[in-house]
Amino acid sequence: MDPQTTLFQQHRPRLFGLAYRMLGTPSDAEDILHDAWLRWHAQDADALDDPEAWLVTVTTRIALDRLRRAKTERAHYPGPWLPEPLAAESEQPEAQLERAESLTLTFLLLLERLSAEERAAFLLREIFDYSHAETAAMLEISEDACRQRVHRAKQRLREDRPRQAMPNIDTQRRLLERFMQALQQPDMPTLRALFAEDAMSVSDGGGLARATLHPLHGAERLARLYMQIALQQQRYGGVRHEITQLNGMPALFGWQGDTLISASWIDDDGERITAMHVLRHPGKLARLAAVTKSMPPASLH
Repeated sequence: MDPQTTLFQQHRPRLFGLAYRMLGTPSDAEDILHDAWLRWHAQDADALDDPEAWLVTVTTRIALDRLRRAKTERAHYPGPWLPEPLAAESEQPEAQLERAESLTLTFLLLLERLSAEERAAFLLREIFDYSHAETAAMLEISEDACRQRVHRAKQRLREDRPRQAMPNIDTQRRLLERFMQALQQPDMPTLRALFAEDAMSVSDGGGLARATLHPLHGAERLARLYMQIALQQQRYGGVRHEITQLNGMPALFGWQGDTLISASWIDDDGERITAMHVLRHPGKLARLAAVTKSMPPASLH
């Protein structure tokens, strides 16, 4: 590779990590990197004092424009919108960088509460560790304005974050194993005991697959919902469940033959499920299945 391409590839993991956290969709992140590459290719890299800062700045600004448009589109989305996971194979090497809570699907969904400007400032400062001055320069705002955006973002995230601030892999795996068993042997008391009293279920079908159009709340209501789903799956047969890994955390896949029909992940309070997130959008699942259906269930130990 020529030196300019080599330099871009060197910074690619960080650029992808930023773009993905901004948009919550791998394909959008790849599109952003493609646009950034075209601008980089047209740039005289030797004339730059700090090529990394230039690349991060361009990537951030392209992502900001995309996110503003996406927020308008998501306002008209049929039902809840959920981020699109990174499949285990596609996480290499991008997910090796800053692999922590900020890459989990729960955190990506939490970032949706922020404005596009707050999200960019928060990610650059708190996740990618640029100074307020560097972040302000990248966003073309004053340092005071940057500090205000980061402060508002942190305050909002603190207020809205799940009660179990840092998810535990082993706990979530155990809860998903119990949930999977409850689907295989449907029993109302068993299902109900899995959910916290104020638990909720959010399902993203994108208007293309059967899914609830609004979040459901309450242990009793969720137990009835999944009891009905379990009985339907038994009646029609052919649904196979397996625990795998998405964005570094346990997830439950539902397969019908070679077709991935659901991908679920949870929040918990250390003992029970507080939120169930179910991805049923055919397009998102098809992209996810393309790189996961040939893989064995991931080990989380």
